[in-house]
Amino acid sequence: MTSHLTDITLRFLSRRDLLRGGAAAALVTATPLGALLASPARAAAPALSFEELERKTQTESTHFVAPGYRAEPLIAWGDPLLPGAPAFDPYAQSADGQAKQFGINCDFVGYLPLRDGAGGKDDHLASADSAHGLLCVNHEYPMAHLTFPGSEGRPSTAATLTAEQAAIERAAVGHSIVEIRRNGGRWNVVSDSRFARRFSAETPFEVSGPARGHKRMQTEADPDGTKIQGTFANCSGGVTPWGTVLSGEENFQDYFAGAPATLPAEFAREMASASSFAMRGRGGWAKFDPRFDINATPHEFNRFGWIVEMDPYDPSSTPKKRTALGRFRHEAATIVAKPGRPVVAYMGDDQPFQHVYKFVSSQAFVAGDAAANADILDDGTLYVARFSDDGTGAWLPLVHGEGPLTAENGFDDQGDVMIDTRRAAKLAGATETDRPEDIETDPLTSRTFVAFTGGMSDRKEPGPASPRAPNLRGHIVEILAPGTDGDRDHTQTTFTWDILLMGGHPDAEQNAKGQYGAGISDAGYFAMPDNLAFDPQGRLWIATDGSDEIGLADGLWACCVTGARRAVTKHFFSCPRGAEMCGPFFTPDGTTLFVAVQHPGQEKGSTFDKPSTRWPGPEDGTMPPRPGVVAITRDDGGVIGG
Repeated sequence: MTSHLTDITLRFLSRRDLLRGGAAAALVTATPLGALLASPARAAAPALSFEELERKTQTESTHFVAPGYRAEPLIAWGDPLLPGAPAFDPYAQSADGQAKQFGINCDFVGYLPLRDGAGGKDDHLASADSAHGLLCVNHEYPMAHLTFPGSEGRPSTAATLTAEQAAIERAAVGHSIVEIRRNGGRWNVVSDSRFARRFSAETPFEVSGPARGHKRMQTEADPDGTKIQGTFANCSGGVTPWGTVLSGEENFQDYFAGAPATLPAEFAREMASASSFAMRGRGGWAKFDPRFDINATPHEFNRFGWIVEMDPYDPSSTPKKRTALGRFRHEAATIVAKPGRPVVAYMGDDQPFQHVYKFVSSQAFVAGDAAANADILDDGTLYVARFSDDGTGAWLPLVHGEGPLTAENGFDDQGDVMIDTRRAAKLAGATETDRPEDIETDPLTSRTFVAFTGGMSDRKEPGPASPRAPNLRGHIVEILAPGTDGDRDHTQTTFTWDILLMGGHPDAEQNAKGQYGAGISDAGYFAMPDNLAFDPQGRLWIATDGSDEIGLADGLWACCVTGARRAVTKHFFSCPRGAEMCGPFFTPDGTTLFVAVQHPGQEKGSTFDKPSTRWPGPEDGTMPPRPGVVAITRDDGGVIGG
C-alpha cells in the first residue's frame, strides 16, 4: 500500500505547486490523475486578512478570539427560553424546568432570518436579515458528572442515575429554537418569543418516507409505526433554502441498554443492527423507561438514527423524521439546491469504516416557494460513495431490488434498505472511510468538502480517500461533481476527488504529519477537523474535535480553498479547556459568526463539584461549566475574516 500513499501525497503536493515544473507535478501529470489536475482554473476567494490568534494550549479556562473581534456568550445551558421558564439553579434542577430552558451540549448551529412585518416564511427568507433571526441549535448528549452535584465519573453516574436525573437528561437533549436580535452591535435573546421551542427526547415526531408504517418501526406504543417519541444524540445538521432545519441523530445507541445477542430469532435484524452501531448497553434511561431496553422493545432501536426536519417559522408544526435519507450515525445534512433541479443532501456516518452519502430528490426545487418544497426529502434516491485510487469516484444507488439489495439478502422492501442503510451500503461496495463528519459545498465553486475527523488507530492500511494508516489526525477531502466551477451537477453519479489538507503537526512523523498550503504559521496547524462552514465570500472555516491530542485547544481555523492561499489555514478562535468547537454558522451578510462551545470542562478528574473550568463564568462562582453559543463580531462591524 506504500504506492497508494505515495500517489496521494504526490497529488496533494502537485495541488500546492500546480505545474510549477517540479518533479512531483511532472510525475502526476503523466498519470491518469492528470485529468483531475487539469480542471478549469478557479477564481480565488478574497484573502483572509484577520490578524491570526496565537497558538493556545488546552490548559486555558476561557475562550480567545483573533485581535479586532468580540466573542460574546449569547446563550448557555439552563438559560430561560420558553415562557414561564425558571431561572437556572444547578442545585435545584427539574425536568419541567429544563424542558423550558436552553438545552445542554450545543453542536450544530443554524441561523434563519426574521423580518418585522414579513408576510410569511418566504418573505422572511428573502429578506436575508442579518440583525434579527432564529438561532437553531442541536443539543447532543448529557454528561451527568458535570450536570448534577455529587456526581463522579461518567460510568459511575450511569449506574447511580435517579429517575428525576434521567428525566432532566431527556429534557436537556434535542434542539432549541431561539429568537435573537442585534442592537448596538450586540446580540441578545428575545424574551418570551412566540418562535421559541424545545424539542427533546419527549417530543412527538412524525415518520415520513419509505419506513413510515414499516413493520420494523411498529411498537406497542405506536402500532402504526408513524409516530415517534423524541429525538436525541443530535449532532451536526443543516439549514434548507425552504426555511427548515435538518438535525442528525448520531450516537443514539448509547441511550439503549439490554442484551441484543439474546433477542429472539424474529429480531435477528435488530440484533445485527445493534452490533453494527456498537450498542454498549450502558444507557441509564432504560432503568426508568422500557422503550430504551432493546429486549423489552426491540423495534424502538430502529426509530432513531434518522435526519429530523423541523420548521422554526411554524411553532405549531410537528417535526418529521425523514427516513428516505437513511439510518446511520448521522453527521450533517447539507443541501445543494438550484431552481428546476433536484435537491441534493450530503451526509456522513461518523463511525470508523463507515460511509459518505448523498440523497437526490425526485422532485425539482422551486425557489421562493417554501410550501412547494415542504416534503421534497420524502421521495428520491439515497446514494453511497465509492472512492477509487485514481482520484475518481461513483455514487452507488441504495434501491431495493437493485444489485444485492434483495429479499435473498434480507431486504424485503425499501423500508428495510433505509432501516439497515449501513448493511446495504457495504453490500453495494461503498468505500469504508475515516469518520466522515461535516460536509459543506462552496457557494462560489460548488465544490464539496468532507471533514474526516480521523482518530483511526485501528486503520491498518491506507485506502481510497484515506491516505494514512493509522489516521490519528484526520483530513479534508474535496469532491468535484461533474461540470465547471459555479455550475456543477451534484445529481450525477460520478465525481473526482482530491485532498485539501491533512491535520497534524507539520513536523510530526509520516502518519501524523500535517500537510497544509505553503506559508502556514506556527499557529495555523490543528488536528481532527470536525465541523465545516463556508462564509459568503467562499472561505472555509474548520472547527476541531481532538486538537488536544497534539497539545492544542480545540477551536476554529480558516483558509481559502482556491488560489495561491489554498489550504493555508489561520487560527481564529480557541475554546476553553475540555471543550470541543462546533457549529460555525454565518449570518447572510457575513458580519456575525455563531459558534458552539460543547462540553467545557470535559476532561479527566473534572466534575460538577470540582470542574476544571466554570466557562462561561465567572471562574470564582459556583456555577458548573455550561455549554453555550458564542456570537463573534468585528469591532468595526465589518465582515468576519476581512
